[in-house]
Amino acid sequence: MTDAITRAYRAEWARVVAALTRRFGDLDIAEEAAAEAFATAVERWPADGVPPNPGGWLTITATRRAIDRLRRESRRDDKQKEAQLMYAVEPPDETGVVDDERLRLIFTCCHPALAPETRVALTLRMVGGLTVSEIARAFLVQETAMGQRITRAKAKIKTARIPYRVPAAADLPARVSGVLSVLFLVFNEGYLATGPDTDPIRHDLTAEAIRLTRLIRALLPADGEVAGLLALMLMTEARGTARVTAGGELVPLGEQDRGAWDRALIAEGHRLVRERLAAGVAPGRYQILAAINAVHTSAPDVGATDWSQVVALYDQLVRLDPSPIVALNRAVAVAELDGPEVALAIIDRLTERLAGYHAFHATRAEFLRRLGRVQHSRAAYDKAIELAGNTAETTYLTRRRDQLAA
Repeated sequence: MTDAITRAYRAEWARVVAALTRRFGDLDIAEEAAAEAFATAVERWPADGVPPNPGGWLTITATRRAIDRLRRESRRDDKQKEAQLMYAVEPPDETGVVDDERLRLIFTCCHPALAPETRVALTLRMVGGLTVSEIARAFLVQETAMGQRITRAKAKIKTARIPYRVPAAADLPARVSGVLSVLFLVFNEGYLATGPDTDPIRHDLTAEAIRLTRLIRALLPADGEVAGLLALMLMTEARGTARVTAGGELVPLGEQDRGAWDRALIAEGHRLVRERLAAGVAPGRYQILAAINAVHTSAPDVGATDWSQVVALYDQLVRLDPSPIVALNRAVAVAELDGPEVALAIIDRLTERLAGYHAFHATRAEFLRRLGRVQHSRAAYDKAIELAGNTAETTYLTRRRDQLAA
């Protein structure tokens, strides 16, 4: 029964929140009522059984909870208002060019009146259904700070009376950047879940991110970054079945069975990359990341990877996105081209900014291992294991650390 409720949460959370937001125009009411509906399901479904239409059951239950809350908060004895709450029809359809309820909710959460990082965090919570803890890990910030950020975002929407409207076609290009950031982080959470109590790979999140990105691609076929993000997702998703062993251990790219990769997804991703190259327009962040993945997925084995091209692409990316995580990923390619000593010197300069990021310590442990600095490598593995949340990654890191004793 727990599995059934978990599946329902992953499949229906965004739909329920979107339906209630559209009807009541209040994110707080929508989120609280949706949470109460799922809590009710936890109580009732074990005894009553899973309903034939879980999404419909949850939406109706959540709507009733929202109406109850509005009744409690109402200070006026207004029979007409109560009748509207009980029998109101759905508000007029203003879908415009966006015909998917969850995609509409993403666009409304990504309103330009909110700071970019706030838009992403709010949408991950309201649409992706990620917990505050998962979102905090994705942003490398404390959980309490992330909770406050989301709370302030909802308060600003309410006090500023930001309308929940679908953007017109002319407004879509200006709004798409924040939406792509959200979808990228939703996909990443599915690709390598940060929580210790979830599946290592959440295909529900990766599939939903791809589905929504395809919709945006249909809306904005000339947008290079939309095409780049879709290509990146497809080539990454293609490796999904080879990324975790039957025993639940992460398999790094260099050790994966490339025969298990989904060649159809890779071919589609490669076509999108070639289309963008043929357009002759300077690439953005997602297009460069897609090109890097195209190099990796073109090689028949890790030894045939064109690392000089990978480093050159990362050099382009650093100019657009000089973040420490991009620098860390570039160092991995530098290690293959110029050796681990050169790469270690690069990432050691990132220590202060990435001290709480498990992948920094895992990468450092690998470089130290290759240099024969066993004790330092073990200490770095210990720190990576301490910070890692994904069980498959923890299992892999633990095995690598324990091998040092041999």
